[in-house]
Amino acid sequence: MNQPLIDSASLAAAQASSRPPLLLDCRARLDDADAGRALWRDGHLPGSQHLALEHDLSAPAGEGGRHPLPSHEAFTAVIQRLGITPDVPVVVYDDMGGQLAAARAWWMLACWAGHAEVRVLDGGLPAWQASGGALEAGEVATPASSDWRPNFDDSTLVTAADITPGRSALVDARGLPRFHGEVEPIDPVAGHIPGARCRPSADNLTADGRFKPAAKLNAELADVDAQAADGMIAYCGSGVTACHNILTYAIAGRPLPRLYAGSWSDWIRDPGRPVATGDG
Repeated sequence: MNQPLIDSASLAAAQASSRPPLLLDCRARLDDADAGRALWRDGHLPGSQHLALEHDLSAPAGEGGRHPLPSHEAFTAVIQRLGITPDVPVVVYDDMGGQLAAARAWWMLACWAGHAEVRVLDGGLPAWQASGGALEAGEVATPASSDWRPNFDDSTLVTAADITPGRSALVDARGLPRFHGEVEPIDPVAGHIPGARCRPSADNLTADGRFKPAAKLNAELADVDAQAADGMIAYCGSGVTACHNILTYAIAGRPLPRLYAGSWSDWIRDPGRPVATGDG
């Protein structure tokens, strides 16, 4: 897999090259399905299209959790609408260090759909502005549609049936209070899947919202992976910030975890599944 990050200076140079990338603004707010588009309309990287977490990167909430993956057909329609083709580079960004929801878009395009040139703008929109990059407001021209039909790799996914509580190697991207079951602001049950390790997605970033150096991430993830004989499974609340952890594995050059897309919000739909709290 190619280096999954791009910095602001390199993006500016790529935009001025003979092969400019397609830019996708993935900003989202979990409490407002339409907030991302409003943010995009108010100011975005020049030429970028908006990619909505709730409408483009997820199926309706319900079976499969709060942000289940769309069907192959539904996401293919999104890809074609945006004019995405395998031979045009793609850069995705948000304003949360990739957590909402650039890493989800990266995973869906690069890992699941198999696009070979997808990168996340390191530091996102704030880093772009800090480097002197301009923004534009309002709508942009709709790109010409494409006819690309990806061959989706569903081996990158697991379902609840693939997880053996207490034995599967799981990494949870939620913060420690939610993992421990001390608070649960979103889902109706608090706690975590038994045997999981907590790696909050925020721990992947420096104070300025950029990713930590690859060597540091590699050392930190080596500790998380210590019990992973058969590879890791990444999850979170609803399969969004779990992708941030998968992206971090890619940056560190480590084997990528598989994604439990339904995550905690799917796990607790069955009251017969076990729940752990604390460090258990």
